[in-house]
Amino acid sequence: MPECLFCRIVRREIPATIVHEDEQALVFKDITPQAPTHLLVVPKKHLDALSASSDGDTALLGHLQRTAAKVAEAVKLSSFRLVTNNGKGAGQSVDHLHYHLLGGRPMQWPPG
Repeated sequence: MPECLFCRIVRREIPATIVHEDEQALVFKDITPQAPTHLLVVPKKHLDALSASSDGDTALLGHLQRTAAKVAEAVKLSSFRLVTNNGKGAGQSVDHLHYHLLGGRPMQWPPG
């Protein structure tokens, strides 16, 4: 398994505040939150970015989005933003596909 930060969190080599785990995904609190609720939804399978996924990852990608919706409901977010950054130019700072689940405050548009 690659040595990226999120793979190490998945393997419990680095601590994180985990709010959900299943066989395919891990959801944990972001250490630099940008909203009152800021969680990261991470596949346990390493993919560098969304653009690194293939047709074989379609079920996993759907699972991540459904997981985000279920976790949002569990933490009482009636509205939320789900964001993924693809590549350094888009703000991706960890080369492991992840979604930011943000909520608990009004969101602005455009986002950035």
